[in-house]
Parts: sequence; structure tokens; C-alpha cells
Amino acid sequence: MKNAARGDFHLHLRHKERHVTSRVGWLRAAVLGANDGIVSTASLVLGVASANSGHKAILVAGIAGLMAGAGAMAAGEYVSVHSQADSEQADLAREKVELANDFESEHRELMEIYVERGLDAKLADEVARQLMAHDALGAHARDELGISETMTARPIQAAMASAASFAVGAALPLLVVAITPGPYLIPLVAATSLLFLASLGGVAARAGGARVLVGATRVLFWGAIAMGLTAAVGKIFGEA
Repeated sequence: MKNAARGDFHLHLRHKERHVTSRVGWLRAAVLGANDGIVSTASLVLGVASANSGHKAILVAGIAGLMAGAGAMAAGEYVSVHSQADSEQADLAREKVELANDFESEHRELMEIYVERGLDAKLADEVARQLMAHDALGAHARDELGISETMTARPIQAAMASAASFAVGAALPLLVVAITPGPYLIPLVAATSLLFLASLGGVAARAGGARVLVGATRVLFWGAIAMGLTAAVGKIFGEA
């Protein structure tokens, strides 16, 4: 009986739950990059095509947009996320100094956090003491600063995910441009790009644990507006 209980205990220890928050860092960057790749490239292609440009000029503009957009996404994401990482490191360094200079005050601070979360004072005191004995900086980073391994900023990972996903997203309307004859280019690029956007929104919502229809509709709506505005501008300047 004891062996069975021990086996169940070890089985419980090995069990790891999978939560969608573990994917939030790379998922946000990847979805943002792919969405921007589709919208910006399709909009650029539609704008140039609406200005009565030739097929080669449309394709060249789209490829240039892909290269420029991927580079801009990588640089922007790296700078943005690196700023977050710098802030996290500064907070951790400050917390380390405070722990070295006034350990008991930091213990009381952590204990008060647990009391506010629902523990009684005696239990909160014991929990704070044991956690700080195990890893004082880690306990304060997680429970006071809100910094954890799952949510920590990763600039290089975010930059690479954004650039790669932008390139993949931009390649989809470009492929349609490459194989579509001139007269059908605008309606086919618009229709397929909207289909790509709806699919992306649905997949992203599914991966993030949200409602698929809501995610797909949201991305589809804003993508359609962006492409419509750019096509209108191209049409106006083309006629002028």
C-alpha cells in the first residue's frame, strides 16, 4: 500500500501541466511578424498594381518590401524587447543590493505579499522564510517584480521569430503575384491574402487558447482596411 502511494506521489511529481502562457513570448512575435508580412506586402502589391504598373514592377516592389520589412521587424523587435530585458536586469540588480543590505525587511516585504494573496500571517512568514532560504532573489523576482523564466524578455529570439515570420507571411502574396496573370492579379491577391490572414488569426487564437472565430475576424477586418486604403491610394495616383 505504501509502495503504491509512493508511486502515485512520484507520478504526480513527474506530471507537468502545459499552459499557453509558456508560448506567449515567441507566439506574440511570430503572429505579429506573419500578420505584418501578409498585410504590408499585399497592400504594397495592390497599391502598385492599382497604379497600372507592369507585372515585373509589382513583383520587384513586393520583394523589396519583403526584405525591408523583415529587417525592420527584426531590428524593431530586438530594440523593444532588449529595453524590456535591460529594465528587468536593473530591477534584479537593485533587488540583489536590497537583499544584501536589509534581508529582514525584504523578508517582511515578501511575507506581506503572501498575506495580501490570502495566507495568514504565520503561514506567510514561514513560506517567505523557506523560499528565501532556497532562492531569495528568485522569490522576489517572481512574486515582487513579476519576472519569471516563462515571461522573461528574450531579444534575439523575438527578433529572429519576427523576421522569419514576416518573410513567410510576405512570401504568400508574392507567390500569388508570381503565378497570376495581370488582369486577375488584384482580385486574386486581395482574396488570397484575406484568406491567409483569417487562417493566421484562427491558428494564433487556437495556439493562445482564445476563440478561433474571434481571432480570425479581428485580423481579417484590419487587414482588409489596410489593403483597401493602399489600393485606393494607388488608384488615385495612377489615374493622376
